[in-house]
Amino acid sequence: MKQKTYVGIDIAKEKFDVFINTDPRIAQFDNTPSGHQALISLLETYEVELIAMEATGKYHGPLCAALTLKTLPVAVVNPRQVKNFARALGKRAKTDTIDAAVLCRFAQAIEPPVREQNDVQTQRLAGMVTRRRQLIEIRTAELNRLEGALYEASQSIHAHVNWLNQQISDIDDDIHRQLKVMPVWQEKARLLEEVKGLGKVTVSTLLALLPELGKLTRREISALVGVCPYAHESGKMKGQRTIWGGRSAVRAALYMATLSATRSNKTIKEFYDRLVARGKAKKVALTACIRKLLTILNAMLRDNRQWVTN
Repeated sequence: MKQKTYVGIDIAKEKFDVFINTDPRIAQFDNTPSGHQALISLLETYEVELIAMEATGKYHGPLCAALTLKTLPVAVVNPRQVKNFARALGKRAKTDTIDAAVLCRFAQAIEPPVREQNDVQTQRLAGMVTRRRQLIEIRTAELNRLEGALYEASQSIHAHVNWLNQQISDIDDDIHRQLKVMPVWQEKARLLEEVKGLGKVTVSTLLALLPELGKLTRREISALVGVCPYAHESGKMKGQRTIWGGRSAVRAALYMATLSATRSNKTIKEFYDRLVARGKAKKVALTACIRKLLTILNAMLRDNRQWVTN
């Protein structure tokens, strides 16, 4: 029986290391378009079953896009999962070559799913949404510094806050223009904006940072965002279920939207009130509402239908 080919790629800023299980050797390439093409030429000599690489921000994106363009199966995986997998293998040392080999074994043992990669327009929108969030965080930090600041310092802070306000306003305009350019975004945005509690910021965050919305099951989308409760039980010990991981920026946007929806959205408000009346802690009830809202939004985009109030 012919052995399947799995590939692990450990990516850094300037280089990336590649381990192929059917030809156990390490190959190193420059993390440049020419290096990407050299890797593609090498992989085209194999029947590749799966390629695994860690999500490393801006460093993995161009290589992942180049491989996907050549219809090579690429799974971008959570670094924490790979780190835990390496510990389970007893790998204590950490080098680029070891990491590439671990990623290859991870792909072979776990077979993580290959998900559709974002197109250029979605990547641009995601970049703008992320930059907006960064500017908001900087503005909040500056406003916190105003307390107790001397006159000269407060003048500087006020000037910086005014500049940040203008930058945020400009990015909001850019995001709005981006959403109007793409017809597929127009339709999705129209459906989402009809939901009471969801503002334009939340809608743009969902479209940019959660492109899987409408393409996964309710459990998969909940786990991806990080609002799926996990059991904590062992023997007679019955611990409290907790949520963890996921996409924190999306979860934060949904938290604020759900907080608003518990007051203005009939469906979510009734669900929240019912949970609190049953004795659920308000934080637990709100998390359940986030999951319910996310499930409904996922179904709306999946079926291309409007919000239906009970």
